[in-house]
Amino acid sequence: PPQPPPPAFFFLAEDGIRDSSSSRGLGDGYKRQVSYAGSNLAPDDAVGISFWIISVAMVAATAFFFLESLRVTGKFRTSLVVGGLICLVAGVHYFYMREVWASTGTSPTVFRYVDWIVTVPLQMVEFYLILAAVTAVSMGVFWRLLIGTVVMVVAGYMGEAGFINTTIGFVVGMAGWAYILYEIFSGEASKSAANAKPSVQSAFNTMKWIVTIGWAIYPLGYFLGYLAGGTDEATLNIVYNVADFINKIGFCLAIWAAATTEADA
Repeated sequence: PPQPPPPAFFFLAEDGIRDSSSSRGLGDGYKRQVSYAGSNLAPDDAVGISFWIISVAMVAATAFFFLESLRVTGKFRTSLVVGGLICLVAGVHYFYMREVWASTGTSPTVFRYVDWIVTVPLQMVEFYLILAAVTAVSMGVFWRLLIGTVVMVVAGYMGEAGFINTTIGFVVGMAGWAYILYEIFSGEASKSAANAKPSVQSAFNTMKWIVTIGWAIYPLGYFLGYLAGGTDEATLNIVYNVADFINKIGFCLAIWAAATTEADA
């Protein structure tokens, strides 16, 4: 009788062949393993552990911000919902990123940038939302922050992925970041914040310093990895993971503090 087709699993052989149909068997030199088994977390894998911690923390933060949005009314509720969405999107991508690392031991660069192209613009939108909740602010603030963010992330990805020269990608990305910093420190967004309530001013200041200091980790990693001869992937991923924890959850907690202060006033 005809034999059934082999199961549609993908294997990771010692010779690097991943497709079960082309792998050369289970001999001594080709011990194969179903790829999902590679997702087991080793107790000494500090990078993998950091991925797990951050992914679970993002899920917890999502639930927290969504539930806390029920405490406030008006435009601040929108800010907290967007904060929950930022953590939700990041959490989903961290589940994928931790699998990439556990299975292959390589940096999940594509997943990071897919995450950043969604969450980073949303973070910039938060500057506009918290200001619009308490004072008059033009839509120009919204669009300038959004465009600057998209330029920064897209240029970084194109440089890392090899679509453009890495130095050009770095320079254009830094220009986008500099444009954002100008807007939140000296531009219309900063001037609008000066007329806001104290709680909003405090949140705005915390957020802008996170964007300044916390975000500096990302171009530093790009520079070390692509322009300074390379760097250790394990260390870089741990640093990126901790940075995402602060730059996303900490960023949204600043918004939560302002929103709940106004709600309890």
